[in-house]
Amino acid sequence: MDQVQLMLRAIALSTEAMQHGGGPFGAVVAKDGRIVAEGHNRVTSTKDPTAHAEVVAIREACSVLGSYSLHGCEIYCSCEPCPMCLAAIYWARLDRIYYANTRDDAARVGFDDAFLYHELGREGAERTIPMVRLLGKEAIAAFQAWEEKPDKIAY
Repeated sequence: MDQVQLMLRAIALSTEAMQHGGGPFGAVVAKDGRIVAEGHNRVTSTKDPTAHAEVVAIREACSVLGSYSLHGCEIYCSCEPCPMCLAAIYWARLDRIYYANTRDDAARVGFDDAFLYHELGREGAERTIPMVRLLGKEAIAAFQAWEEKPDKIAY
């Protein structure tokens, strides 16, 4: 499949998502022009706020390929990824992101991520949901054990 066909599939998934009770978002993970995995928004149908199309597609692709790394793959998104999905794409090590609708297009129909971008630039204690550090000295032991673990799988 070429890039246009892959994007058309992501867009079709965004329409299908609405028929299954989800928001209008679809995503396809592809490798060498072949679809590895698909995802559509399942937030409301699964009662899972992380079930965005991109995250669903990434989870499925990792399962299919048997790896946490999607290096060598690309993702086709019906809309510019939100901050959570963008982070997931980076953690999954996808090679490239293609998107159709912009975040401004999404905002016009009620999916406005601008507040998240704003929140990310603020200090933890200044955020709408404040971040408070607790028991840092006790928690550091796990990181020290990880650092010393000879058979760890670095990711």
